[in-house]
Amino acid sequence: MTRGHSAYHREVAAANRESILSAATQLFLESGYDRTPLARVAKLAGVSTATLFKQFPTKAELFEATVLAAGAAPAPQPVDIPTGDLQAGLVALGRAYAELLTDPRMVALIRTVIAESHKFPELRERTFGFGALPVLEALGRYLRDVHAAGTADIEDPDLVSTQFLGMIASAIFWPRLMHGTWSITEDEQRRVVDEAARTIATRFATP
Repeated sequence: MTRGHSAYHREVAAANRESILSAATQLFLESGYDRTPLARVAKLAGVSTATLFKQFPTKAELFEATVLAAGAAPAPQPVDIPTGDLQAGLVALGRAYAELLTDPRMVALIRTVIAESHKFPELRERTFGFGALPVLEALGRYLRDVHAAGTADIEDPDLVSTQFLGMIASAIFWPRLMHGTWSITEDEQRRVVDEAARTIATRFATP
């Protein structure tokens, strides 16, 4: 097989994988794991069942790949973090986090993971930062930077990150996850983030 021919087959395989994952995401969210036959996934993806099984030999492997791929993308835009103002920086990061949490697909994916977690316990660990990892990492770097600069006294940035994001998630994400009819306005979301940022800044900012 020539190198060009091999590259072509790799491109086809990658395109098929993307189509399969896209179709599986839609069907798993619509019907759940048990009520999604692989033949239906293949049909929606526009591939043969043989092609699907070549990429994902079992339904369990397809589900795991679907959840992890959906939780990792799309990556959010880089957050423009103000310098020299701890509270303003927290507000910027908190609003980016809130935007992720209020994405309807995020709620649907988390519901699916929770519903199927007894079958896939390892996913609970692998999806901890589900879709929000770039913001989590940016927050950790920010807290370490302000501590190093002396504008905040934060000896345990991981703990403070958990506290800050927990205040936001408990107000705008978990109620939505538990109650399908629950809603929150954009003004209320901004107030939640502002109050969480003020709480952390008041506690950890240096005089």
